[in-house]
Amino acid sequence: MKKLLISCLLIAVNTFVFAQKVSPKFNQKEVERIISTLASDKMQGRASFTPYIDKAANFISTEFKKIGLKTFNNSGSYLQSFKMVQPKTIKTIATWNQQPLNENHIIAFTSRPELKINETSGYEKVFIKASDNFFTVARQLIPGKKNCLVMVDSEHAKKFDRLNYLKEYLFKSENSVVFVLTNEEPKTFSIEISHEIKELKLANVVGVLPGKKLKNEYVIFSGHYDHLGIEKPINGDSIYNGANDDASGITAIISLAKYYKELNNNERSIIFVAFTAEEIGGFGSQYFSNQLDPQKVAAMFNIEMIGTESKWGTNSAYITGYEKTNMGEILQKNLKGTNFTFYPDPYTEQQLFYRSDNATLARKGVPAHTISTSKMDNEPNYHKSSDEVKTLDLTNMNNIIKSIAISAGTIISGKDTPTRVDASQLK
Repeated sequence: MKKLLISCLLIAVNTFVFAQKVSPKFNQKEVERIISTLASDKMQGRASFTPYIDKAANFISTEFKKIGLKTFNNSGSYLQSFKMVQPKTIKTIATWNQQPLNENHIIAFTSRPELKINETSGYEKVFIKASDNFFTVARQLIPGKKNCLVMVDSEHAKKFDRLNYLKEYLFKSENSVVFVLTNEEPKTFSIEISHEIKELKLANVVGVLPGKKLKNEYVIFSGHYDHLGIEKPINGDSIYNGANDDASGITAIISLAKYYKELNNNERSIIFVAFTAEEIGGFGSQYFSNQLDPQKVAAMFNIEMIGTESKWGTNSAYITGYEKTNMGEILQKNLKGTNFTFYPDPYTEQQLFYRSDNATLARKGVPAHTISTSKMDNEPNYHKSSDEVKTLDLTNMNNIIKSIAISAGTIISGKDTPTRVDASQLK
């Protein structure tokens, strides 16, 4: 009887130890359920500012709640809401050193219906010189952290009008930034602009898995949940479902949240965020990034378009901005012994590092990269109504999500910390 009890005890101990070593599984049926919901015709392409993107946000929120994630900053809601404005210029009257100023030489970024300023208004004067990178400087000023009068050297005349593309949607702000194409600093000036202002609402979806010993250090997993909505019909289909772009990324985020919650050993806190409005300017990631201290973010995994095979086939993906930090090296080290490979971005001429939701935090020095498999030189369904679940390789996609989870392990545990991006070298 005594020997029997000892044997049973040993079996129980071995079973417990084995159970402790077994990681949670990634269920392909769950992957299919999530992506099929997000990319269904019922979501109508998840365009920003439509009821359908709200429907998608509610679905993601429900998934986060089922998993048991906390809300960001204990807000009580997974929705991180913010406002945008859409200004339409109605009338412009201006003088510069008491001479009429061409209205085409003025572009104002403002939330005010009526903007009237002159030399006594207290606007800070900023100069964009001929030798400056025009859009780099302009992007730094446009968030409207203070009132600015920006004088743009005439060498940038051919680029000046392109500022209007950045003006279609603006964050709601009390401050205004006025660009004037001129080489002459004014002693006196008067600018009066009337706008029709339309206020719009957006929301990111954010869930948090608090860390243990390093709970004030963060690892971010992100993707964008918006797409193009209803567009010009192709073969009779006008719904641009965005299955690969980027319901695949959001499916990965939800799957990873469930995995790390079940694993329950993350030393660093993990933030899972589904960004809105990526397709119209990356506004969701811009807003989110401004709510964080970038020095506390150890790494950001932005996941976009992982539903198709990469140019190297299955069991592979690429990392944008691979050379800017050693994060890719860490991920590949953690995958030693597997058949999965992370490659550097093969499409550097397309500037993908700057075109996705990783860019805002990367510009603040965070090792923030996008993981993708999309063949950007030959992805047949990109931004088309044919981007549907049936075109994706869900088995490979499930393996990619699993590989991301494994490769991020030492960063989440705090054992590894990627080197920072040299923000001074970014565009």
